[in-house]
Amino acid sequence: MDYTPKQLTFDADARHHLSEGIRKISKAVKSTLGPRGKTVLIESQHHTHGITVTKDGVTVAKSIDLLHPIENLAVRMMKEAADRTSTTAGDGTTTAIVLTEAIATRGLELINDDVNATEVIREINRLSGEVIGRLERSSRKVSARRLNDVASISANNDPVIGSIIAKAYREVGDNGLVTVEKSMGEETYYEVTDGIKIDRGYANKMFVNNHKKDECVLEDVFILLTDHEISNVLSIESILKPIISGGKHLLIVGPVSAQVNNTLAANVIKNNLKLCTIVPPQFGYKQQELMGDIAVSVGGRFISEAMGDDLSLIAMSDLGRAAKVIVGKDSTVIMRNDGENVEVDKRVAELWGAHDAAQKKGDRDFIKQRIASLTGGIGVIYVGGNSDVEQKETYDRVDDAVCAVRSALEEGILPGGGVALWQQSDYLFVQKAEYKMHSSNTATIIAHDIMTYALAAPLGQILENAGLSSKEIMFDINKDNEGYDVKGMCYGDMYKMGIIDPLKVTKNALKNAVSVATTILSTNAVVTMARSYDSE
Repeated sequence: MDYTPKQLTFDADARHHLSEGIRKISKAVKSTLGPRGKTVLIESQHHTHGITVTKDGVTVAKSIDLLHPIENLAVRMMKEAADRTSTTAGDGTTTAIVLTEAIATRGLELINDDVNATEVIREINRLSGEVIGRLERSSRKVSARRLNDVASISANNDPVIGSIIAKAYREVGDNGLVTVEKSMGEETYYEVTDGIKIDRGYANKMFVNNHKKDECVLEDVFILLTDHEISNVLSIESILKPIISGGKHLLIVGPVSAQVNNTLAANVIKNNLKLCTIVPPQFGYKQQELMGDIAVSVGGRFISEAMGDDLSLIAMSDLGRAAKVIVGKDSTVIMRNDGENVEVDKRVAELWGAHDAAQKKGDRDFIKQRIASLTGGIGVIYVGGNSDVEQKETYDRVDDAVCAVRSALEEGILPGGGVALWQQSDYLFVQKAEYKMHSSNTATIIAHDIMTYALAAPLGQILENAGLSSKEIMFDINKDNEGYDVKGMCYGDMYKMGIIDPLKVTKNALKNAVSVATTILSTNAVVTMARSYDSE
């Protein structure tokens, strides 16, 4: 057979199976929402011991694949909503899935053959745009005091982790970067580097001049950056002579042959020269980008073979300068000279433009790392745990919280706990009543009904996960920014209680949920690979 047979499913049957897929993935993921959300146990062949225990919505979503082909298509679309939210804002994946399910489920209930589905979908998109506009106007800037709250809430109400993340962000500054790595022990802690950190250490142990810390420390240092292989000392003679005769310090960031490394190291030992070599960071295009960034930061020139530069023609004016360089076994820190650098500001502006245009999370993260290297400090939170399973669960929570804090710093905060969206649901409920009085447009009224229902869903799910009566509590919330603290079991102003969400997370969850849900609502036929399927 030279073709692949397909299975076609239409109308109510297609929508029924799509709805079932949505219901199944949503039931698994939304149980994690809120401070009293439950953990999910996942059989994971890609993880140590084959088990993952997590409260991270995107981790749960990614683990789900269903046997039924149409149900699995719905699952894949739900994953897309979660993944887009995670890529753009770093958090809010569970909220995105709860919203997607609510919009799609309510829409499938209300949209029948007598209703113009295209008009309803158009109205849903219009209403979501208005909701996002109102959320943006009502957001507040993050104060230093609020950093702890944002981090703690996003780490599933863990004040210890929240404090660690907030301290790291305060130290790195507005343009700094905070990343997450696994610790070698059970303790969770952070470290901040003020300057450019390169994940490469000295090429020869004989370069070490601080034996107590096993480091090579160079003050007021010249820096040569190149991707040419230095296979002969004579190829860099034009800079070595003035460096040696003037008693200056030199760091070479480039591929250096073993012979040249040994020659330089021998001169360090015998003649007390102050120099060191390290291998360039990263590989391929990333190496080119990072080397260029370092060159801009230290005021030097990247001598690149790809650009046709000749290593033998370099002069002292091509070298960069730094106040201090600390080269360890596995990493190097370059501390820049103080003062303004117009080229750095220009490069950072270009990078922010590239960041906004990037589609993949990995590309965005790499660009953010470059920006942080150029403008601020770099913080690393090392996540520990008493077991591999515990460390993985904590790592997921910390990673989400780090991204949430960054989102909050970028665009501000809203009352948390589902209250911001609940307020918008209440607003649309009143608006729907007015429309019913003055308009007979069925599509508009149905769209209002769908969005009113959906925007209340996250708050309802948080209360349900806490074992509370959602209808009773939601009816009692009637003041601006008022909500219910399911941990303290009390009503109050969400800002004052420190229960807050980043605007960027909330609006992207809604935007991506509407995009995926409306695609499902507009579906009338599903084409899948023909296969035998046993529902039992």
